[in-house]
Amino acid sequence: MDFVTDPGRWDSLVKDHPAGHFLQSYPWGELKAAFGWPAPVRLTWNDPPWGGAQVLFRRLPLGFSVAYVPRGPWWNWSLPEVESALTEIRSLARRRRALVLILEPEANDDPALTRRLRSLGLSPTRSIQPRSSILIPLDADEDEILARMHSKTRYNIRLSARKGVEVRVGGEEDLPAFYALMQETARRDRFPIHSFEYYREAQRLLVSAGYARLFLAYYQDEMIAGLMAVAFARKGIYLYGASSARHRQRMPNHALQWAAMKWAKEQGCKVYDLWGIPDDVGANPERYDKIGDYGKGGLWGVYRFKQGFGGEVARTIGAWEMDAFPGGRAIYHLLLKARK
Repeated sequence: MDFVTDPGRWDSLVKDHPAGHFLQSYPWGELKAAFGWPAPVRLTWNDPPWGGAQVLFRRLPLGFSVAYVPRGPWWNWSLPEVESALTEIRSLARRRRALVLILEPEANDDPALTRRLRSLGLSPTRSIQPRSSILIPLDADEDEILARMHSKTRYNIRLSARKGVEVRVGGEEDLPAFYALMQETARRDRFPIHSFEYYREAQRLLVSAGYARLFLAYYQDEMIAGLMAVAFARKGIYLYGASSARHRQRMPNHALQWAAMKWAKEQGCKVYDLWGIPDDVGANPERYDKIGDYGKGGLWGVYRFKQGFGGEVARTIGAWEMDAFPGGRAIYHLLLKARK
């Protein structure tokens, strides 16, 4: 087991691995470290490594913590070396006074992998990241990508341009206005958001460093919508988004997603991840394969919007947990219950 501290080397390793994901990137660990997840630890096995893990730690009451590996570890779960590597991660977690170790691999939902995880002593737990999503292939020219979309979505992308919506690339100076849109969207759609300082740090670590881009939609010089997208390890990801209640008929969100897809394709990404739909869809994709009004509230309205861009429904294996030391999970869940 080796500890990696060089940002460039770490990100190169994660990008080159088939299971690499942005949530295992160096800047994502640094962003989390600035807001309640101190001192991420980055581990690899062998040189050149066959796998690795960025382990985040979250403080809990009574001096305990939880160890979490978002969208990782990045390795082939069928390798026999996984068992000893998992033991080493667990030992590290125990030294950091973690009650529980939570893994959330970047791997498709698969019965064989489920059996493998159980054989390693892991148990399924509530997912932290979205388990189900829609992935848009970027392996064709722009006309073909548009042709794969629902006709109404394709129409709305073109309508947005005709209605005078202009998409611009944003910078640090645009963050206060973008955050105001985030606050408006959170109030309207009843979901939590981070602090302004969090998005300012995301701008510094992700956008300014070239990992992400902030896209802003304007109508007559009024910012009416925005989104932040990431391009990493051959995958574009829709990270954050917001929109005003004004000028919604001009379809700015359609224009923004299309701009982000084109940018991700230019960055060499093979797929664009729309990041989050109801997990019922991922578990039963055939039931929800047609455009329709399947439910209200939560992610259902978001699903109708994202479904129009075409693509494929994908579902990961989800989050799995194990004791960092005997009885740790029981204490951890008691603390969660007490907090609620």
